[in-house]
Amino acid sequence: MNQSNLSSGGLSTPASQRLVSLDVLRGLTIALMILVNNAGASNISYAQLRHSAWNGCTLTDCVFPCFLFMVGVSITLSFRKRLSQKVARGVIMLQVLKRTLLIFGIGLLLNALPFFDIGNLRFYGVLQRIAICYLLASVTYLFGGVIASSGVAILALVGYWWLMLHVRVPGYGLPGVDVGILDPAGNLASWLDRFLVPAAHLYHHTVYDPEGFLSTIPALANTLFGVLAASLLLTPRAAWQKFVILFFSGALFIAAGLLWAHWFPLNKRLWTSSFAIFTTGVSMALMAVFFWAIDGPPKLRKGLAPWLIFGTNALAAYVFSEVLAIVLGVITLSRGESLQQFFFRLLPHSLGPSAFLSAIYSFVFVIVCALPATYLYRHKIFLKF
Repeated sequence: MNQSNLSSGGLSTPASQRLVSLDVLRGLTIALMILVNNAGASNISYAQLRHSAWNGCTLTDCVFPCFLFMVGVSITLSFRKRLSQKVARGVIMLQVLKRTLLIFGIGLLLNALPFFDIGNLRFYGVLQRIAICYLLASVTYLFGGVIASSGVAILALVGYWWLMLHVRVPGYGLPGVDVGILDPAGNLASWLDRFLVPAAHLYHHTVYDPEGFLSTIPALANTLFGVLAASLLLTPRAAWQKFVILFFSGALFIAAGLLWAHWFPLNKRLWTSSFAIFTTGVSMALMAVFFWAIDGPPKLRKGLAPWLIFGTNALAAYVFSEVLAIVLGVITLSRGESLQQFFFRLLPHSLGPSAFLSAIYSFVFVIVCALPATYLYRHKIFLKF
């Protein structure tokens, strides 16, 4: 059992540069990720606790991009310290590769549970995208620094936009002319997913995968903007200056994303460039507020324990929640309902409408997931992926 600080994407942030605000925001993000992934009944959940059906953006859609942004923040914090200690880039890169393979492998393992049906194993996934973005962002920052990170982020967003709107899709034609700009089956990202991976290995055997190959390009931009945000937070500027720059940068990103959405709609499932810009803005603004309140002059420290519990063992908490959800879904009772459905049915209807009951189930699920995370936190065990 390794005992080390866990950062997004399996990174260990040096204690001397550790941002408590990052742990808190990460913890809040993971708790929200678990909550929206485990509704009592997803078809009746509140709209903000579900992903957009296609175009648009809900609170739920912002969760994963925020986590990737914090992966980038952690990369900068970790690498700056290690490079200052004269650790060779080759040594750091080897550890990055090991962690990438480990996180990617855990993602495949979760997809294989509970029956290990390799013929229908989904290749893509949340952890797989985290692993790939972590790897690419690490290489970019480690060997190119802030300038390369900025350039690659912009290139990723513009390049993805150009590919999605200007490349003729085989069998469908040119987007916006022969087929809708973001037609679910007729866009380049969906077509490429089907071309590279058999349908049996895609998300729910559909015509696309929300963590597919091409849409990982703009997701990398979310991660790299996290790298740049952390670079700002490590400058010798006053805390209020960092807050102002980061917060208003976030506001500009939000405005830019909404503006771009008029021509390239916000779409989490295809991770459009406008969506990446918009969610980066949300992440920046949140990071600015948390940084000011927790690591800035106010130094707020009370009431942070619940978020630190999740934030210091983020990926471990997420993996536990996924395994628990699988177990509850696969165990079937005598009347044919799953254990998850049975527990949801136990909630008294007198508590409120169906959507409220679904949210109650989600909150209880988060609390259950907090129990092992609390044990790890109290015993100062921080699982290192």
